[in-house]
Amino acid sequence: MIPDITPDLRQNIIVTIYLIFSHNYIAFMYLIGLLLAIGLAIYRPSRFTIFTFLGFAILLFSYEYDKHIISALREQTTQSLITLQPHYKLQKLIDLVISSALPVFFYVLGWIFIFIAIIYGAIKIGKSEKNHH
Repeated sequence: MIPDITPDLRQNIIVTIYLIFSHNYIAFMYLIGLLLAIGLAIYRPSRFTIFTFLGFAILLFSYEYDKHIISALREQTTQSLITLQPHYKLQKLIDLVISSALPVFFYVLGWIFIFIAIIYGAIKIGKSEKNHH
C-alpha cells in the first residue's frame, strides 16, 4: 500500500473496505452473475444467457430496491396521493404494495428467470446429447 499512511488510517481503510463488502456482498454476487451473463451473451448469445441476464439484473434491482428505494418511494407516493385529508386505507395499500408486495415480486421474478435459464440450458444440453448418440 502507500507507505506514508499512519497505522490508524490503514486500520480505518481496512475496516471501511470490510464494512462495504459485508453490507453489499449479496449485491456483489448478483453483479458478478450479471457480468458473467453479459459476457456469455456477447460471446455466445442464446436464450439461456438472456434469461440469466434478466434474472441477475432483476435480483440486483430487487436488492437495491429493498436497501435504498422503498422508503423514499413510499414517502413520495404517499405525499403525491394523500394531500389534504388522511386516507388510511390508501396509506395501508401504498405500504402493502411498495413495502411488501413489490420486494417479494422482484425477488421471485429474478429467481424465476434464473430457474428458467437453468431448465432451458438443461433441456438444450439433453437435446444435444441425444443428437450425438
